Amino acid sequence: QVQLVESGGGLVQPGGSLKLSCLASGFTFSRATMRWYRQTPGKEREMVAFIINDSGVTHYPDSMKGRFTITRDNAKNTVYLQIDNLNSEDTAVYYCCAYVYPTLYWGQGTQVTVSL
Repeated sequence: QVQLVESGGGLVQPGGSLKLSCLASGFTFSRATMRWYRQTPGKEREMVAFIINDSGVTHYPDSMKGRFTITRDNAKNTVYLQIDNLNSEDTAVYYCCAYVYPTLYWGQGTQVTVSL
């Protein structure tokens, strides 16, 4: 079955960086568009970035451009999210997501907390 396992979250000081990982299994990873979302309590889940299958083409919503970088390693079935210059507004649970027709699959999330 499809599994997505995020890791790499934690407590980081403002201005710091983190690299999140999402290990995928149960589907042909190289063919799937992979996405990162985040969610804070009381707010809707928002998309951070996506990366298209083999092409590696990426997309970021305007609000996410500049400090987030999504990459993938198809040999390792892993998608990454680099977050630089973290601030308190980046505190959230970050989720990995894969669309494997016809279902959208989610990981369990990894908590990122930005604080002194």
